[in-house]
Amino acid sequence: MMDRKDQNVKGMNRRTFIKVSGAAGLGLSLTSFGVPTLLRAEPAPIKIGSVQPATGPLAMIGQGQRRGNLLAAEYINSMGGIKSMDGAKLKLLLGDSESKPEVGRQEADRLIKEGAVMLTGPFQSGVAMAIATLCEQRQVPFVMDVAALDAITRKGYKYTFRVFITAKGLVGGAVKYLKMVTKEKKVMPKRAVVTNTADAFGKGMSGGFIKFLGKSGLPIEIVERIQYPLGIHDLSAEVARIKAAKPDIIFPVSRPGDSVILTRELYKQRVELMGIFCPGSPGWYEPEVIKDLGDLILYVLINVPWINPSSPVYKQANKAFLKAYGKYLDTNSAYAYTGVLVLADALERAGSTKPEALLKALHKTYYKDPPVLGGPVQFNERGDNIGAMTGLIQVQPDPDPLKRVKIVAPKEFAQSDKIVFPAPQLWERG
Repeated sequence: MMDRKDQNVKGMNRRTFIKVSGAAGLGLSLTSFGVPTLLRAEPAPIKIGSVQPATGPLAMIGQGQRRGNLLAAEYINSMGGIKSMDGAKLKLLLGDSESKPEVGRQEADRLIKEGAVMLTGPFQSGVAMAIATLCEQRQVPFVMDVAALDAITRKGYKYTFRVFITAKGLVGGAVKYLKMVTKEKKVMPKRAVVTNTADAFGKGMSGGFIKFLGKSGLPIEIVERIQYPLGIHDLSAEVARIKAAKPDIIFPVSRPGDSVILTRELYKQRVELMGIFCPGSPGWYEPEVIKDLGDLILYVLINVPWINPSSPVYKQANKAFLKAYGKYLDTNSAYAYTGVLVLADALERAGSTKPEALLKALHKTYYKDPPVLGGPVQFNERGDNIGAMTGLIQVQPDPDPLKRVKIVAPKEFAQSDKIVFPAPQLWERG
């Protein structure tokens, strides 16, 4: 016969089973002592909005930007997510600006409504300005991975930060390296033409460069400035004007599409030049452009915020990018990768998705090892990264197209100790 104690135990076992079964649905379990405790449920993902020009005239760049954002989020998640928030994973919500400021703003608004607690992007300065205005209204931190126009962070915005370099920093680097090259090679161009796309960045960047060059003391006269719409398909008339101006050098502020059209038209019309020196814009280092132009793109010099080949973070990220997409991380995709790393770092230190906590963390950012040239990522009172800098790269002959872009300055980062300037004429190559 079972005594009272045994009966109680048997009854309790059944009742305990029922309680535990019910508790499991509430996230409860029993410890070895029969005391209910909370189970660790998977934390909700942290939604980050990414707005990039994934379609339209800048799709080549925008898709690289998006991939950089996604790859960085995957890396953070593979390393345990945001540990200060129980390992919460990052979830990127994707938006497409179509290279239009009004569309970029609409997409950013949509992502915020879908739960994005921070935004990154958007490559174009005009789109960045539109999103920055929205983020001030919505009180959502916005960390620009790529966008250079100085005016964006001159509005006194509270929620806007920039990982990329400013246009002023870009033109300063351009003039510095132009002086270095002409001094080292003992040759000085006398006449120059500036070309640019007629969007916010193209006009602002080329205008700033002209002013900075005029104050530099270099005896180079800008004899013509030629502007054209973003997405143009024919530059024959513009190149005819260039040829008539008889420049020694061209300073283009371009995009991948027009850089290809411009170079081919310069070749077709046999425009004699010492070389092409890009003061700071894409269009000359993307793998697709290098493959498309072949020998015609050799010896172009580009002042640009570039990757840091000695960075362990870059080496890991570039290996993953090559494996996933068959391309190297360049300026834009590397900065897109950096932008998400900075967002994740702020989230980790904030331990919260509340705007005020995130702002406090962003202002205290000190990201020591970005995969790009420069010092640690740190934001000043305007939200600009004081660690950003440019390098000078040149497209040089190499059997492997993915290795043709070489850093030639600063010396501590140089991958080639030879700068070719003046360059052979376009029709003398190959």
